[in-house]
Amino acid sequence: MLRGKRILIVEDEFYIADSLAMDFADLGAEIVGPAASIDEAFELLGTGETVDWAVLDINVQGAMIYPLAAALRRLGLPFVFATGYDHWMIPADYQSVPICQKPVDPASVARLLAR
Repeated sequence: MLRGKRILIVEDEFYIADSLAMDFADLGAEIVGPAASIDEAFELLGTGETVDWAVLDINVQGAMIYPLAAALRRLGLPFVFATGYDHWMIPADYQSVPICQKPVDPASVARLLAR
């Protein structure tokens, strides 16, 4: 399902980011990042790195991910939120974005992104 897909992971917790990267790689994905900050994620996008999908933590180093989510939308790139936040805490503009509660199951994320 993920073979050849390039997934941007934005997560500031090292062990979570590392685990997600390994799990997605085991499912055949190529990992972009992981980015530990929103600025780092923007830098990766600015280098021309091909990204097919993204997995975004909502709160990254105390900053909300929504500016990056807006940029991904403008680029037409699908993404999911990987978070401990409840759905009602997400702004109305992002209520349609799939949410994967932490701890994240990469196979479930892959199914959501494939839709």
